[in-house]
Amino acid sequence: MTAAVLLRHGGPDALEVRGDRPVPRPGPGQVLVRVTAAAMNNTDIWTREGAYGLPGRPEAEAGWRGPVDFPRVQGGDIAGEVSAVGAGVSGAWTGRRVLVDPAFYADESEDAAPVGLLGSEADGGFAGYVAVDAARLHDMSTSPLSDEELAALPVAYGTAMGMLERARITGDEKVLVTGASGGVGLALVQLAAARGARVVALTSGSKAEALREAGAAATLSREETDFRRRLDEAVPGGLDAVADVAGGPWLERLLPALRDGARWVIAGAVAGPVVPFDLRRLYLHNLSLIGSSMHTRAHFAQLADLARAGALRPRIAARYDLSDIHAAQEEFRRGAHIGKIVVTP
Repeated sequence: MTAAVLLRHGGPDALEVRGDRPVPRPGPGQVLVRVTAAAMNNTDIWTREGAYGLPGRPEAEAGWRGPVDFPRVQGGDIAGEVSAVGAGVSGAWTGRRVLVDPAFYADESEDAAPVGLLGSEADGGFAGYVAVDAARLHDMSTSPLSDEELAALPVAYGTAMGMLERARITGDEKVLVTGASGGVGLALVQLAAARGARVVALTSGSKAEALREAGAAATLSREETDFRRRLDEAVPGGLDAVADVAGGPWLERLLPALRDGARWVIAGAVAGPVVPFDLRRLYLHNLSLIGSSMHTRAHFAQLADLARAGALRPRIAARYDLSDIHAAQEEFRRGAHIGKIVVTP
């Protein structure tokens, strides 16, 4: 089969498209999924580059959970069709259209923390086929979403769902979303707005209209000269929560805009991983700073229910053949797109 194979940490040349990769065989409790669509995420780029660092060594090359075994087929976003089943798996799965939960979990509970990811700790979906545990499957036979739309969901929308749930964001709250035009950011806007929250989206000015279409009640430009006044106008009385996928200087800049008892949930650091901020603002105002990495089984099940009901529609920014994955990653790195970039075998 054809697969994009990561050989080492490094630049684009560390990723090779090969046509001689053997089709995996499903082991006990597994199924073989014919991949019909996969989508790209920051973790695909950062894992290739080894950009996650290690404890006490932020400059060290590593995947998001530490060392990566090479060669590795990346791609955590997978939609497809079950083509074969392994021992102990019902044959009724064969031929079903499925969405794959990409997370490995710490234990078997519904609320277990994620400790790994397809495409990082095991081979993922940038290939014609992938073998996965049957427990990861969610039946999408009745979903009105296309395969490309389904593939846009797992990592970005799963991460967004985890952030909203861990920060306990409800329908009557005012929420600011940073990096709102990216995959996770746009998912946050859509999912929070669907809950009834008043969403303020932080982005570049050129992307504001698309974010309003996604459900943002107001948008703010990162280049805004009178930023705080505009924010106060959009959310009188202060923010109930910030859903942050950017990090960097925004933590220090926006912390004073949170009302007492508010929450700041963070799941990314594209604007900078090491930040200063005034701890007094945190404890004097009883603020909560929450780290959120991906989703739990329960979060993903909620997302799958929304997909089956057609209650959300991911925005597809671009489509590439798997053979053009280097061009897809180049467009992804430019960051001019809004929504998800999808790769099809």
